[in-house]
Amino acid sequence: MRVIAGTAKSLQLKAPKGMDTRPTTDRIKETLFNMIWQELYDVSFLDLFSGSGGIGIEALSRGASHAVFVEKNKEACDIIRQNLETTHFTDKSSLMCCSAVSAIEKLACKEKFSVVFMDPPYNTGLEKEILLLPSFSEVLEEKALIIIEADIKTDFSEEDYRGFRFLKEKTYKTNKHVFLEKA
Repeated sequence: MRVIAGTAKSLQLKAPKGMDTRPTTDRIKETLFNMIWQELYDVSFLDLFSGSGGIGIEALSRGASHAVFVEKNKEACDIIRQNLETTHFTDKSSLMCCSAVSAIEKLACKEKFSVVFMDPPYNTGLEKEILLLPSFSEVLEEKALIIIEADIKTDFSEEDYRGFRFLKEKTYKTNKHVFLEKA
């Protein structure tokens, strides 16, 4: 796993051991960032369910001004810290070692984000829980872009993303990215 492009291009990233995290593959990460590169310059980026931090680090490498990483697994938090040190992004980032729900409650009315990426454990419904949290809207800039990585079989109905406008969906072999915008 590596940083694909930008100021930290080609730097290797560590990933937590075991099956608790699923780092986004380099190919999928490259496809994703080729789709959103115009949205990243000088924005605040929220990486929920960060795992190794690879997505938020890629955003910083490609021009995001600040990123907040949220991960509740302590080992993964240690890996994120190491990856931020390796890429020299510690001064442009914050790490919250807690649940995504707790982090959003803490961030509400304190910080706003232009881009949010969430990659919760598949088939748990956590992405829908986050979208429906009243405090989630409070951490979003006007017209914020929300990207959800989910199992390819995860079905999103309009009820699942009320308050958000569906933009598009990009499918891969086993998963997909759903793009929403704050309405």
